[in-house]
Parts: sequence; C-alpha cells; structure tokens
Amino acid sequence: MEKFKQRWEIQHNWQLLFPVLGFLALAYSSYKLANKMIDDNIFLVITSTIITTSVLLKFVLFLFKKLENKWEVTYKWEMIRIFIVFAITGSSSLFVGRPIINWLGITKENLNIVVYWILYIIIGLIFYQIMLVFFGWLSGQHKFFWEFEKKMIRRFGLGKFVD
Repeated sequence: MEKFKQRWEIQHNWQLLFPVLGFLALAYSSYKLANKMIDDNIFLVITSTIITTSVLLKFVLFLFKKLENKWEVTYKWEMIRIFIVFAITGSSSLFVGRPIINWLGITKENLNIVVYWILYIIIGLIFYQIMLVFFGWLSGQHKFFWEFEKKMIRRFGLGKFVD
C-alpha cells in the first residue's frame, strides 16, 4: 500500500478515495458495456467485464503518463479527480440537455434528424461548458478547469469573451 501511495503522491488516507472511485467507475462502465453486448450468459458478462476493465485500466494509465507533463497538477492523484470530473460532466450534460431540448419542443418527429442531433449536440456543449467549471469547483480543481475552459472557448473562436 505504501508503494501505491508513493506512486500516486498520496499524503493522507482520504486521498485514496479518488483511485478507489476511479477504479469503481471504470469497472462499472466495463460491466455496463459487457451487459449491453452479452445478454444472457452471466459467466460471459463477468469474464468480459474483467477483460474490459483491465484493458481500459491500461489505457487510462497510458493517458495518465501522457498527460502528466501536460497538465499542471500538484499531485498525481489529482489527475484521477480531474478524470472523474470529466466523466461526471459528460454524463450530466446529456441528462440536462435532453429535458431542455424537449422543453423547447424539439423532437425527432417534428424536425429533420440531422438538425435535431446538431441542436442536441450544441445544447449539450453549452451545458457541458457551464457544468465543467461547476464540477471542477466542487472537486477543488476550479483553477485547472477554468484555464481548461478558457482554452476551449478560444478554440471555438470566442476568445474575446474570456480575455
């Protein structure tokens, strides 16, 4: 355990919450994927979940190595917190976007399907930007996400609004 704490620069036991939450979310996502692909056989679902979790874990650890030098964080465990915020924000933007688009009266039946999905993505992106900063603030990473947000807004060509 000490080796794990040193690798992730964990000073206090409460910081172990982030690697545990990250792994549980990864395993749950793997289970949901496996369950969607394999309906009846529980043995195949469990086996597929284990394989998918290990593949995704290797991929995530690869991402950590790549982003370790690019993202300016004090401790490595904070990267897990950042990934969790991205995951929560992405999922939440869909849950917020769907009722908003329904409230506006935009449905697949009364609009061309391509136009519907373009509007759905635009509305989702708008709420994603807002929620990214909010969830970043809740996680204690406001500075990181505000800088990330400003960079994203500049890439959309709206830099005059944040400068």
